[in-house]
Amino acid sequence: MASEGRLAGRVCVVTGASGGIGAATVELFAAEGATVAGIDLRADAPGDLSLRVDVTSEDEVRDALARVHRELGRIDVLFNNAGISPNDDGSVLETTLDAWERVQHVNLRSVFLCCKHGIPHLLENEGPLRGSVVNTASFVAVMGAATSQISYTAAKGGVLALSRELGVEFAKRGVRVNALCPGPVDTPLLRELFAKDPEKAERRLVHVPMGRFARAEEIAQGALFLASDDSSYVTASTFLVDGGLSGAYTTPLG
Repeated sequence: MASEGRLAGRVCVVTGASGGIGAATVELFAAEGATVAGIDLRADAPGDLSLRVDVTSEDEVRDALARVHRELGRIDVLFNNAGISPNDDGSVLETTLDAWERVQHVNLRSVFLCCKHGIPHLLENEGPLRGSVVNTASFVAVMGAATSQISYTAAKGGVLALSRELGVEFAKRGVRVNALCPGPVDTPLLRELFAKDPEKAERRLVHVPMGRFARAEEIAQGALFLASDDSSYVTASTFLVDGGLSGAYTTPLG
């Protein structure tokens, strides 16, 4: 562990740690001095402590966070980032109830569980700044998407509202809670979408003023800001890292 950095001496938990934004954040947090527990459904999550966890299971989440606290001594940061975006989540006219509920479980229920069983560990820390919770929402939590993913959008809206309420609730107790809202990110999932349906993928890009998708490392920098004391007066916020997408005026494509 590095001796200096914005997260020096901190213990950070990252869910969805095996790829994309999660993996980039584990690497960045470690470079900034943190001891990182990587949590993922896969068994090879990066981090000083790697845990295979189904984040939709209350027992597994509770036990995993208790283990992190026991083995690493404390928890200072929760980056609740695990999520899915399956192909069978589309228009409300086509999405099945099973598809809806699967996405809600992974993208919203998991955030609730990680906050429910993680925040008590943060509250055990001493000092006015006891910890930071960063929940991955999305730009679709604040605006309609060019391509419908009804359950994904609803879940991310729930993450945003949950984060805002928790940020208000725990502000005076020294725990900050913020929603990180990325725009479209260049991840293997998105590259797969381009390969399968270039027209659908292009509909996402046309609305981004910067003309490109974010790199996972750029979203990780947003997570670092919210996790560190650099954002000591930031809580209950909607932190958009979207290349200007949410600020642009566009007309819907046909």
